[in-house]
Amino acid sequence: MSLRTPLLTLTLITLVKYKQTEICALKGSTVFINDSYTYPAGLEVKEEFWVKEPFDREQDTPVYCRPTKDSGRVQCYVDKQQHFSLKLINVTKEDEHDYRFRIKTNVAKQKWLGDLVKITVTEREAAVLTCTTSCSLTDSPTFIWYKNGRCLSSSTNPLHLRPVSSEDAGSYMCAVRGYEHLPSPAQTLTVRYPPQNVSVSISPSGEIVEGSSVTLTCSSDANPPVQNYNWFKEKTLLGKESTHIIPNISSEDSGEYKCKSINEHGSKYSSLILNVMYPPKNVSVSISLSGEIVEGSSVTLICNSDANPSVQNFNWFKEGRTSPVGSGQNYRVLQSGFYYCAAQNHHGAQNSSTVSVLIKATVMPTSRPASASCFLPASSLQNADPDSTDDAYTALELKVRPSDNLYDVLAVSIFKNKISLGGCGSCSSPGSTGSVRC
Repeated sequence: MSLRTPLLTLTLITLVKYKQTEICALKGSTVFINDSYTYPAGLEVKEEFWVKEPFDREQDTPVYCRPTKDSGRVQCYVDKQQHFSLKLINVTKEDEHDYRFRIKTNVAKQKWLGDLVKITVTEREAAVLTCTTSCSLTDSPTFIWYKNGRCLSSSTNPLHLRPVSSEDAGSYMCAVRGYEHLPSPAQTLTVRYPPQNVSVSISPSGEIVEGSSVTLTCSSDANPPVQNYNWFKEKTLLGKESTHIIPNISSEDSGEYKCKSINEHGSKYSSLILNVMYPPKNVSVSISLSGEIVEGSSVTLICNSDANPSVQNFNWFKEGRTSPVGSGQNYRVLQSGFYYCAAQNHHGAQNSSTVSVLIKATVMPTSRPASASCFLPASSLQNADPDSTDDAYTALELKVRPSDNLYDVLAVSIFKNKISLGGCGSCSSPGSTGSVRC
């Protein structure tokens, strides 16, 4: 189709071609306009977009649709080969307008508008069937209508089917009452309609277990038959066939799957929730108390797991034992050791790694006087002979240091012989002068 503009000059001609300039669409259907354009050499196209009347040619407003990757109800695209399209999904009466394609170049005055594409939207259409006879009937005849060989309840002539639907399609005949043996020739009523009764089925049916192979099948009723199927998980396109196969299915494949059925009159979605069952995985143990654990503390271990269905049984084990030491998701530990849990549902089981629990005993300090008297042989404080039998003793006043880790440390000078510290217990000298811990 020739576009006899540009708007502000008469020296150039460009071509914007449409396959259709008038489109009548049923309410709820999809309208698709597409074709290509050309433009003079030496120019660079800067903007391409769709407008609808009324449109301000000076200000280029309002813009109806710019080419994007959006997947909304109104979509428009342009490629590098100058192919362009406009797609309106689920059209309504509000979509009845005159649409044009706009091109703007790097030269301000070199811009063009395509010819009008007029879209009208209608409600469901009506079908009218009229029964006539070549004979002149003296009485007012009563007509009988047949659909697919069955008598209809209506006896009106003409027969109005308003609005017509896919259920009205079939073979129709009529006859005059009393002359039922002389019916009219059959006439076929064909009703074209977008996909309806779209459904998604799954095979095998029943519970889907991780590792199996699953086939999703999309079915619909449409006239003409569905031309394209699109499978989606969330917004990801998975395939374009009526079936979608998932081999070796895993838990990550769980979710909502949508099938889009498309013919020239429209499209419709159907969806299905896929719930994949699997045994426990990622089993781990966490502890409710951090830091140093001392005797008398309450220590609880918690078994965590991912499973579908949820874990039915938790059992707790201590290394070195073959039988469980406890059950339930939580387990209160009373002794030091290495522990692990086992999680189980009816699809399988898994053990966690072991965790070490160390419970330290508490040492209670004893009360003592601020000083203690310890006695050493007097000879040991002089140049005494180790074999000396001198049993004279000299008293030492030993000061007690502040408590260090619940123990008191006494430092004394000693020789190789054993010494007895009164009130401190027995201390043993390893040899030369050193320190003694009492």
